[in-house]
Amino acid sequence: MWRLSKSLQHYIYERTHTHEQWQGVKVIFSDSSIPGEGEHKILDFIRSQRLQPGYDPNTRHCIYGADADLIMLGLSTHEPNFFILREAFISEFDKKCTKCGQQGHMTAFCPEILAGKMVTAAYGVTFQWTKLSVLREYLYLEFKDMILPFKFDLERIIDDFVLMCFFVGNDFLPHMPGMDIREGAIDALMAIYKQQLPALGDYLTNSGKIDFNRVDLIFNDLSKIEEELLKSKKAFEDRMKANAQ
Repeated sequence: MWRLSKSLQHYIYERTHTHEQWQGVKVIFSDSSIPGEGEHKILDFIRSQRLQPGYDPNTRHCIYGADADLIMLGLSTHEPNFFILREAFISEFDKKCTKCGQQGHMTAFCPEILAGKMVTAAYGVTFQWTKLSVLREYLYLEFKDMILPFKFDLERIIDDFVLMCFFVGNDFLPHMPGMDIREGAIDALMAIYKQQLPALGDYLTNSGKIDFNRVDLIFNDLSKIEEELLKSKKAFEDRMKANAQ
């Protein structure tokens, strides 16, 4: 990691001093000698910038990475212009070779082309955008017509959404036994939350603090469908095992 850090520092120095496109670009380098996970350090920097005098609320942010947690971290900043760039995921089913006609690999990696060659073929990379502004808009459309006995606040709904997504797991927390994204866990949580919100008296969170009494009411309703979710998960696993045999 030390050698990698030195190489990156040399690369940045060389680019900023010799390439015209890099002129006027401010580069902030944070290597492994600075504690913290990369995306969390980036988000801390964004939050610190928001506190600076004269900060432009229309500043655009773009993070490159395949970690789905970036969606939740980006939402938690409440920045209106936040984008995530990642390489497009291509399933084995979608990979089809135009050379041999077989599925499971792209043309550049066809055994017929690589036979006898000691090189790895280069291939183009397709990228995907995740526009969090669109996700924010969908959350607004989902809840805007609700009749609430308290003030409608999209930002607090977003905080509640991020909290509930923790229940289906992330890099640090395992998901609850009955909560699996592939089994529609987020849809179930959203349906319960939308049904319960008017009766809760307020949102689940407030400036980063959780009201566990209200969260308990969500869990109470969740427990009523947990058995069905577990049965659905078991049936799905059985089908996967049967197909693999």
